[in-house]
Amino acid sequence: MGELAVAVVSAERAVWQGQAKSVVAKTPDGEMGILPGHAPVLALLLEAPLRIETAEGTKMLVAVHGGFFSVDSDRVNVIAEAAELAEEIDVERAKAALARAQQQTHEGDPESRAARRAETRLTVAMGGR
Repeated sequence: MGELAVAVVSAERAVWQGQAKSVVAKTPDGEMGILPGHAPVLALLLEAPLRIETAEGTKMLVAVHGGFFSVDSDRVNVIAEAAELAEEIDVERAKAALARAQQQTHEGDPESRAARRAETRLTVAMGGR
């Protein structure tokens, strides 16, 4: 079985690129798993962790905040509004942001994008736990 050439970029920078065995992304239709040989696809990304299994077998999470991804000829391009690797996330700041967003939700606002963003960041920073 071959490998995928994966590139994850955000509006600000290139976040990660390399060879991978698989990529799992959350779309409006649910989670989509990408393996080598996958049919071409273009899909929107939701605010959720992006899971990558590298060619070496390392499992990594990337906090992805909106955007889209494309798959063609074993190339996966993830273009996110914002994206962060787990080691780049300040857990205490993410917890504080989540608490603020939850407080606003309790004050009558519906679940906010800020809350989803903070939850995604915490999930990635904590290794999916």
